[in-house]
Amino acid sequence: MDNSNNRDVNPYVQRVDAPDGGADALRENYTQNYEGGGSNGLKKGFGAGIATGIAATIVLGLIVLFAYTMITGRSVHTVAKSADVLDDKTVQKIDELANYIDEYYYEDYDKDDLENGLLHGVMEGLNDPYSVYYTADEYKELQISTTGTYYGIGAALKQDPDTKQVTVSKVYSGTPSEEAGLKKDDEIVSVDGVEATSEDLTKLVAKIRGEEGTKVTLEIRRGEDTDPFTVEVERKNVELPSVDSKLLDNGVGYIQVSEFQTNTASQFETALDGLTNQGMKGLIVDLRANPGGLLTAVTQMVDRLLPAETVGKLPAGTVVYTKDKNGNVQTFGDDDGKQIDCPIVVLVDENSASASEIFAGAMKDYNEDGYIDATLVGKKTFGKGIVQTIYNLSDGDAVKITTSKYYTPNGHNIHKKGIEPDVEVDYEYTGDTNADYDMQYDVQLQKAIEVMNEKLK
Repeated sequence: MDNSNNRDVNPYVQRVDAPDGGADALRENYTQNYEGGGSNGLKKGFGAGIATGIAATIVLGLIVLFAYTMITGRSVHTVAKSADVLDDKTVQKIDELANYIDEYYYEDYDKDDLENGLLHGVMEGLNDPYSVYYTADEYKELQISTTGTYYGIGAALKQDPDTKQVTVSKVYSGTPSEEAGLKKDDEIVSVDGVEATSEDLTKLVAKIRGEEGTKVTLEIRRGEDTDPFTVEVERKNVELPSVDSKLLDNGVGYIQVSEFQTNTASQFETALDGLTNQGMKGLIVDLRANPGGLLTAVTQMVDRLLPAETVGKLPAGTVVYTKDKNGNVQTFGDDDGKQIDCPIVVLVDENSASASEIFAGAMKDYNEDGYIDATLVGKKTFGKGIVQTIYNLSDGDAVKITTSKYYTPNGHNIHKKGIEPDVEVDYEYTGDTNADYDMQYDVQLQKAIEVMNEKLK
């Protein structure tokens, strides 16, 4: 992968996801439906997965922080142009507003909240939903969605915006929450004696996280008319999956990718090797409701599938390229010496965004040039063709700025356009929505299987 045009930028902080980054992408709604890690795979009702897939994400755990390279020797760390924004008139107006608030606002207020509001407002002035200021705490939450590694219990919660009732939306396999017997739809009544409905979900999640090996006491109600019971759950190092896989009939391999996190490429490689060892003849990659994530993750995954061929005038094996406002071009992709030797079907929908579109776009372009046999099935994708870079600030805060546009290997920028599938089909689940999800009733997936079986004839 050629990073020569961006040597000072840690590639792990280059993101291509929907509004507000990573697992937060496409998820800023007002239901406060929090689901962590985002795996929608092999579970009840994919339609329900879409609803949670576009909700804000917080998972129960404490992130194992990894180093983010600081941008050094760059003007981004100076304030040489600050006078252009904060001139005397603006500073005077801010001071005047603060005086009015101090004199007339009907309640006490937090000075830090006002200061953070100013900093958020600077970025909001760009009218770009993808460029965001993060406080140190907000940045930690973003890192949580990026790494998928936690000290916690391995469950996802959601909170009703009206009643503030907190329930378990998902229990991840092999985690402390599963070991403790927690189940989907359990109500969290209290956390270490603190009533769940008295806290914002973000603060409640912070109480559930903690040091590895310590325990948290949860009061649980299972069913509306039952008495609550208490369970102790030990906090452990939890790595949440972003990849699910299964070998279907006729040698059709199925891999669902819910998000492109730090560990997604390795999970994808493991799933692919497992399916290959089981005799896979064709591969379906399900990217529905996948909001995006890390650029490095998606390029590593596509590298694993595509041959190192030349598309257009780009270097061989290019998966995607970016161009900034100065015309600087940076290509991503390389020949990793591996290529999958079977037909591919990619499932997409209107919530497949950014990194998912890089994946789909590369498949579409390489197929059009005759290098692979790949077909896109589903609905037109979200349409985000711009890249954000996260810069660490000196006090632990961070800023995410849209830095470039990205293009598919054949030069298509899909921003606000999306990618049209080769075979269009609406989502419909024809089974019992109150029963466990069964992929045989998923109309889009069954169409993908039908397309694949035609390829295998």
